[in-house]
Amino acid sequence: MKSPFLLKFYIGFSFFYLLILLYNLENIAWYLKGLLIPILWLAVYFSEDFPSKKILLGALLFSWIGDVILLFADKAEIYFILGLVAFLISHVIYIILFNKQNKPDVPKNKGLFFIGLGFILVYLATMLTVLLPKLGDLQLPVIVYALTISTMLLYAFSGYLIWKKPANTYILVGAIIFVLSDSILAMDKFYEPIYKNSFFIMLTYLMAQYLIVIGILKLNSVKTK
Repeated sequence: MKSPFLLKFYIGFSFFYLLILLYNLENIAWYLKGLLIPILWLAVYFSEDFPSKKILLGALLFSWIGDVILLFADKAEIYFILGLVAFLISHVIYIILFNKQNKPDVPKNKGLFFIGLGFILVYLATMLTVLLPKLGDLQLPVIVYALTISTMLLYAFSGYLIWKKPANTYILVGAIIFVLSDSILAMDKFYEPIYKNSFFIMLTYLMAQYLIVIGILKLNSVKTK
């Protein structure tokens, strides 16, 4: 891992950004939001080469595009939809990324896999049951998005069962927190406003992206740390 400074800078800058949100300085936060993921993108870009590096860079790129588009979500509904599409593409790329990781020749615990699948299906069914009556014309896009993030989480969990430690834990926890972040956003927008919504959405989002990146970098590192 060649870019520890950029990773530490991302943590520090994220902490600063979250403090700004916590103190309701939304005007300043608006200008800083688009700078967060590029730092993480650069950290990956300057890291050691590995087979799926470009895929990870692509996932981060579309996440950044989604971040920028959603800055204008209060101007018109189309910006929210376009942001949703950008993050949908990002999650699809994460699915491809997880699928492209090395698959060690170790037996997968099928019992544990189906337990995890069961929890994910319960989450999906619960979220759709709660949100669908509130979605109006956005029912189909949100269903597709919910299916995609659930699939992303399933691939992360499937990988967790066979990937090396601690990389597998970083990726799985990151995927879980990513789903949590999207869930907070959806509940806040469609169901009921959440106190300090921007803070909690960005806290979970920034943590999720960092953990997935660290996990992928560790999984593909020559050194075992």
